[in-house]
Amino acid sequence: MATVTGQAAPADACFMLIHPRLDLETPNLQTLKRNLERSTDAIKAEALQQVISGTLQGENYEPLLMHIIRFVMPTRNKTLKKLLLLYWEVCPKYDGDGKLKQETILICNALLNDLQHPNEYIRGSTLRFLCKLREAELLEPLIGPTRECLAHRHAYVRKNAVEAIASIYRTLPHLIPDAPELIGGVLQTEADMTCRRNALGMLTHSAPGVAVQWLKESAQLVGGFEELLQLAVIDLIRRAARDFPGEKALFIRCIFELLGAAASAVKYEAAATLVALSSNPAAVKAAAACYIALATKESDNNVRIIVLERLDRLRARHEGIVDDLVMDLLRVLAAPDLDVRRKALGIVMKLTSRRNVDDVVAMLKKELAKTVADAADYDASLDYRLLLIQTIHSCASQFPEVAASVVELFLDSIAEFGASSATDAIVFIREVAEKFPDLRQGIVSHLVSSFLDFKAGKVMRGALWILGEYAETPDEIRQVWARLREAIGELPLLAAEQRELDAAAAAPSAAEGPEKSEPRAPAASASRRILPDGTYATESSLTAKAVDVSALKLDSKPPLRAVLLHSDFFTGTVLASTLTKLVLRFARAAGADDEQQANSLRAEAILIMAGVIRIGHSAFVATPIDEDSYDRVLACIRALEYMDEDSEVLTEAFIADTQRAFSRLVKGEVKRAAEEERQHNDENA
Repeated sequence: MATVTGQAAPADACFMLIHPRLDLETPNLQTLKRNLERSTDAIKAEALQQVISGTLQGENYEPLLMHIIRFVMPTRNKTLKKLLLLYWEVCPKYDGDGKLKQETILICNALLNDLQHPNEYIRGSTLRFLCKLREAELLEPLIGPTRECLAHRHAYVRKNAVEAIASIYRTLPHLIPDAPELIGGVLQTEADMTCRRNALGMLTHSAPGVAVQWLKESAQLVGGFEELLQLAVIDLIRRAARDFPGEKALFIRCIFELLGAAASAVKYEAAATLVALSSNPAAVKAAAACYIALATKESDNNVRIIVLERLDRLRARHEGIVDDLVMDLLRVLAAPDLDVRRKALGIVMKLTSRRNVDDVVAMLKKELAKTVADAADYDASLDYRLLLIQTIHSCASQFPEVAASVVELFLDSIAEFGASSATDAIVFIREVAEKFPDLRQGIVSHLVSSFLDFKAGKVMRGALWILGEYAETPDEIRQVWARLREAIGELPLLAAEQRELDAAAAAPSAAEGPEKSEPRAPAASASRRILPDGTYATESSLTAKAVDVSALKLDSKPPLRAVLLHSDFFTGTVLASTLTKLVLRFARAAGADDEQQANSLRAEAILIMAGVIRIGHSAFVATPIDEDSYDRVLACIRALEYMDEDSEVLTEAFIADTQRAFSRLVKGEVKRAAEEERQHNDENA
């Protein structure tokens, strides 16, 4: 008998729905009568199930009522007795004139016997059934035995007796006019917490004055109640607070007591009730501290997220009151779940102010250091590290006074970050260099010292842009240039690679010996070509053949050279632009005394750019250079070629314009962030 969904009879209220079995035929009355008359309890149970299901689907089984009373009601089988209670619920109890049928007297007699049955299960089940009855004629003879069940030795009977009396008093209060006093006495004398919970629930809905009086007498004992009764006390306080404003101090005192309860559900409900009762800063802080404790100690991640969402709503409703708890909230970061950490960090950012920003950043730095040191779960640490970097970035953007310490942290650790984390870090460093000119010299110095440790192309591009944009003095340009030469390696580009390839090709021939060596192939025909930069090159048929690049050992090469040989020509264009900026800046800042060095840097820059193009057209890369990258590098070569003639124009194009464009970009980001924050505050207002 599946309790899913179905269609109840339209005339009578019903507390259950049964899905019809479409694969079974509807039995006729004669078959059901014959099965109900059988002596086997299993057959009777099956027939009674069919009667209940058919009645709910609208079948007319009224003629079977007397058969069920005669042949099924006298049974002692517990399954049949349970089915009988379901049948008494759905069977038609009124005749055509709207009067109660005569047969219901027999039903009432059976229920009376069950209420006095020695088996506590049968008594309890019958009491639960009384909660569903709405007929005064049926309930009136049962009031006495129901009251007697309040003193039964078994708690299962007593708690169902309380529920039955509560239901009768709600629907037919004239049958038990003294129910509040009766249940109040039970609440005072009862030892079982479930019975007391049911009694307090009845008084909360039907006689809140009696419940409040009991709470006043038991206020000192609230902290020692079991979880169910504590939750019932919270429900009483929530419902009675409006009708009994004079007892507000009592309610708040009890709620503060329940904030220290052992059960998490009690703490959660108590915190929610406390902020509903009072907007006092002490009450709000106590509720917020309770939420933070729950989010820290609970093991279920779903519970943590729900609690953090409630804390976020509390923060939005009471701006500035819970800011002092931001360090306690950071303890939630010990949770292993990334969603919990993300939610906690989002609230931390909203609670951060100028008073606590230093402490927040210091704690985030410690967490970031843990992710770098933790190699056990690399993927989880990588995602968490990226989240921390983004949070620190936002924190430094809102509070510029911590930008210097954050930049120093990122610069010291950027070589240990993964590609995505390091990219976010370099983007942040670039913004800080634009916003805070006093930090530029230190940023350039740190990047120069760390540049050889960078492996990802995105990180290199960001670092190259910063070095080209903010290395301004001749000494800084010399340091940057020396480090870039180390990152590029031997010039011209591809010379070392060609030697390695030749050595790798010659090694097998030397191992075979002269007697097994193959005859040397004839020399390939060669032709002279003029490259785009004006230099000459020799092209032979051998250069068009595929090259085995596995012998080049790219991982052991300098970082910039390895990136170019991996076909990352976008990085090559950024390198060309950086070299052009450095040459233009050095020529303008050095003066006539260093003209020879300026020309040397200019020639070396052109040689490197030509090498980038040469790599892109060689067989050493899997993918040739694209047209955009080729045009960009070629434009940089031509800029240096005509540098003496158009110095002012080139300086304006390569240096001034890029500075203005990036400055507008940063200001636009700041304005957009401020607008989003204003909209968010308006929505929460």
